[in-house]
Amino acid sequence: MVIDILSREHRNIERLLTVLEHELNIFDHAGRPDYEVIGSIIAYFEVYTELYHHRQEDLIFAKLQLRDPVAAAKVGDLAREHQKGSDRLHRVAHAVANVRAGAEIPRENVDAIIRDFLAHERRHIRMEDRDFFPAAVKALTAQDWAEIASTLSPHKDPLFSDVTEARFDVLRDHIIELEKEAEAERH
Repeated sequence: MVIDILSREHRNIERLLTVLEHELNIFDHAGRPDYEVIGSIIAYFEVYTELYHHRQEDLIFAKLQLRDPVAAAKVGDLAREHQKGSDRLHRVAHAVANVRAGAEIPRENVDAIIRDFLAHERRHIRMEDRDFFPAAVKALTAQDWAEIASTLSPHKDPLFSDVTEARFDVLRDHIIELEKEAEAERH
């Protein structure tokens, strides 16, 4: 089901947000974060999330507006939320590019920009999981889901599918390493 795919993508996005936060914590303590990993996370959001994930959600939301306008109104303006997320991502990309270029930019400013992105992305995912997805499952018909499924992009997730892109290899390896470290700390 389409919602299952989108929910799985949300879990993957949460993993990326955790990695980004980990790198930000290194930066905050005057360390040198892995900018290749950060750049890969930004690229993932720019490519996959903005071009594919959000478009699928927007299609579902359009159907929800037709089937249950009250539920859609409770969700709010999803397209605007996605655009605001994109704007925040571009601020993150710009701040990171400035740091990498050696521009004079206070660490607090970089921290605030990235933490704003992290907080809003997490809040947005929680809202979709809690309000949007259940409302869509309840309101949309089998025909609606079939129509939506027929428009699914043939593009596989470039990071978390079996068809991966080389540019995300370092990020994928970094995620696996962080997860191993976290597991070791729990035991």
